[in-house]
Amino acid sequence: MNYQDTFKRCEIKYLLSSWQKDALCAAMMPYMEPDEYGRSTIMNIYYDTPDHLLIRRSLEKPVYKEKLRLRSYGIASADTGVFIELKKKYKGIVYKRRISAGESEAMNYLNRGIPLQQDNQILREIEYFRSFYRELKPSMVISYEREAFRGIFQPELRMTFDENILWREEDLSLRVGPYGTSILKRGQVLLEIKVSGAMPLWLAAKLSELGVFGTSFSKYGNAYLQKQMTDIYSQERIAL
Repeated sequence: MNYQDTFKRCEIKYLLSSWQKDALCAAMMPYMEPDEYGRSTIMNIYYDTPDHLLIRRSLEKPVYKEKLRLRSYGIASADTGVFIELKKKYKGIVYKRRISAGESEAMNYLNRGIPLQQDNQILREIEYFRSFYRELKPSMVISYEREAFRGIFQPELRMTFDENILWREEDLSLRVGPYGTSILKRGQVLLEIKVSGAMPLWLAAKLSELGVFGTSFSKYGNAYLQKQMTDIYSQERIAL
């Protein structure tokens, strides 16, 4: 499989209404085209320590943060190619490293420590991460429907629209289809603009015209906070 395995870019996030998304998509037509994935269902398993150290640190908005996840495009089977991704953010710049393996092979590696049949620098970085954060285990599945576009004249520019973002703590497998608790409000869409240089003028102007402004938004972070609130509410109900 040919795929890009390293990324360095800015990722800017926006929460849109459905009409803002429609207006932006119309304005994008001369400049953007669907990328190789187009419209797809994305499944992610996030890995964390038993006390959720990684996401708790991330929510403190440090200068540097990192996370590990397993991703598939579509519902996986045992031999589906999936990505083990190490994602780091330092001073607003996102650095992503990823390797590909079969779903069964990747799960055996991450969950049982069975070595992968490959050796490269990215795998060694993932190995170091796993040895540094001991007792990493599957923490949460987050799935969503994504429409992905790339720039026609600026190929490094990517725009993705995510809807129906769901999280769950059971069935921690990429082979189980999307279900769970919704993160977004009804009609909301998460836009991510990923660019290695300056944002094109046409895009900046359209976002301003639509009254759309960047926001801090972590899917795993929001899901974790939602879970915490649910747990607190349940404990209060029991106490009553």
